[in-house]
Amino acid sequence: MSLKASAEPQKSGLLLLDKPADFSSHDIIAVSRRELKTKKIGHSGTLDPMATGLLILLVGREATRRQDAFLKLPKTYSARLKLGEETDSWDAYGSVIRQAPVPPLTQEMLERAAQKLTGRITQPIPFFSAKRINGSHMYDLARKGAPMERRYNEVTVQWTHLALTAPDEAAFTVHCSCGTYVRSLGYLLAQELGTAGHLTALRRLQIGPFDVQNAFDGNRLKGIGSALYERVEPIRL
Repeated sequence: MSLKASAEPQKSGLLLLDKPADFSSHDIIAVSRRELKTKKIGHSGTLDPMATGLLILLVGREATRRQDAFLKLPKTYSARLKLGEETDSWDAYGSVIRQAPVPPLTQEMLERAAQKLTGRITQPIPFFSAKRINGSHMYDLARKGAPMERRYNEVTVQWTHLALTAPDEAAFTVHCSCGTYVRSLGYLLAQELGTAGHLTALRRLQIGPFDVQNAFDGNRLKGIGSALYERVEPIRL
């Protein structure tokens, strides 16, 4: 068997990973390609470096051909929102660009604010995002200080849990359509509450029928080698 043939994936399927914080999705994909010795790996939607949780890798030709179907799956996230400060990235990895007083809040006020952001809504796309403008990622343009007009997209949102955890902090779980920026939801929710805000934690719990509870710990990827193929599941969608 030639070296090229031996480097081909042993099987095609899904690899469910629990991405740790401080790694980009591309970091995880790059490590997985080295361990599995294949370049043929796609994904079902990236996560920000700050975020943790479910990342589905599509391993092999048969799986990557289904990438569009996986990208369109709805997703569920849990998040923590810090009120009183807005960052340029709308999460804790950004720089504070605005501060605002936090009014006295109640659970009822929080629920009313979320209700205004329920169903089909238009949300602003964060400047620090992977969306492309004329071939360039918005985050690259933002880091260079290039002028950009705010862009928007339409998404569907359902809030499944809301709680005030401190006078200046809220926690929530949201079920949403593909294309949703949860950082943007945090920004909008803070605005509805009459203040500023940014996410300090974000975790993806589900993608369609797939749950993070069944995912492999992304911290254990390096050095696992071909044994990682034992975690590759048959394609089911």
